[in-house]
Amino acid sequence: MTKLDAELIMKLQVDCPEDQRHVVGDNDYGYLRAIMITGGSFTGKLSGKVLPGGVDWNMGSGDGRLEGKASLRIFAKYLLQTDDGELIAIENLGFRDRRKKEQPHIITTPSFHAPRGKYEWLNYGAYVGSLERMVENGVRGVNIKIYRML
Repeated sequence: MTKLDAELIMKLQVDCPEDQRHVVGDNDYGYLRAIMITGGSFTGKLSGKVLPGGVDWNMGSGDGRLEGKASLRIFAKYLLQTDDGELIAIENLGFRDRRKKEQPHIITTPSFHAPRGKYEWLNYGAYVGSLERMVENGVRGVNIKIYRML
């Protein structure tokens, strides 16, 4: 059996204030809300800030429950700006399985669009991550750890 290794490439703190959450509502496919991303920061193999303007789309079970024991799918798309001024787009697709009561976090599969040059390596490879809720200085958001599979 082949063993896979992973390298931690970045930790993100993404701000998603309570007053920037918009409920689209419930239908046969689930309960949808859009959570605006208003900023944040990241550190690791590269560092910088999370730019405002991204959105995290949450789709929960069809009974309106998005917290606690509900299954949840997310799709977030936003921009990172490195300390040296480069812009990198990130898409993060994730899920929380309601059957796994011990799973406190959401599993994600991020992908990147980085320009040619110093950060181009982000465009290649397989990435996985974990996402956990946080409150920092009264602002709600998420902490994300992203690993590159080796």
